[in-house]
Amino acid sequence: MNLSAMFIGLAASAAMLISTSANAGLKREVITYKVGETEVSSVLIGDANAGAKPGLVLIPNWMGINEANLKQAELIANMGYVVLVADMYGKSLRPKDAAEAGKISGEIKSDRALMRARVNAALAQLISAGKTKKVSLDASKLGAIGFCFGGTAAIEMARSGANVAGVVSFHGGLSASATLAIIGFKASVLALHGADDPYVPAEEVTAFQSEMRVAKANWELVSYGGAVHSFTDVDAKMEGQAHYDKKVAKRAYARMHNFFGELFGK
Repeated sequence: MNLSAMFIGLAASAAMLISTSANAGLKREVITYKVGETEVSSVLIGDANAGAKPGLVLIPNWMGINEANLKQAELIANMGYVVLVADMYGKSLRPKDAAEAGKISGEIKSDRALMRARVNAALAQLISAGKTKKVSLDASKLGAIGFCFGGTAAIEMARSGANVAGVVSFHGGLSASATLAIIGFKASVLALHGADDPYVPAEEVTAFQSEMRVAKANWELVSYGGAVHSFTDVDAKMEGQAHYDKKVAKRAYARMHNFFGELFGK
């Protein structure tokens, strides 16, 4: 089953959960800007001629911006969102394989201040695109989602005090920086986690829950029995480590849409 087929199926299921219809007028636009001294190129997906829609910053997995992740973003946009696919690495950095992706994403993950700066810069670009009418955006309804590495970044956005309604992490790391302060949670947090994910040990899950309680965040952790890392990634085939799970993926996307449906009043 290829990526597009999976998301078409998910889109059909999601249509029953949210009152939106597919929008044939979606367009991609590369948005280039600087974060500090680094030039980055995120991709905006939306329609300037449609009615105003909620906006999501989508932080892709460690492979960054590639065609598969852009198609994923388009199908999510077709469920009723404006989507900005965030470039977390820089315009000149596009990993060619897992080894490159691991090195680049590891550098960003180890520098949470940089991670926050880049994900929040993407949010600012999404808001700006609405103001300049590049897309028809309801700027009162903003959120973020992320996958694996991107899930970690989505939660880090919430830790930074970003003014968004909610963030969703799909099989992302849950650890917090030992030195960088948590500014405060304005965003609700939904962590969609594989109960048997070997890359997110039980101690990390426990620490995350304690963090959320101490911060008095509005949070939810959904732990899917039998699921491991990368359960939404159709190309993940490392049995017992990182492996696609069609049933869990469908449940997770439905949970995401319910979450934003409640926050956005759909």
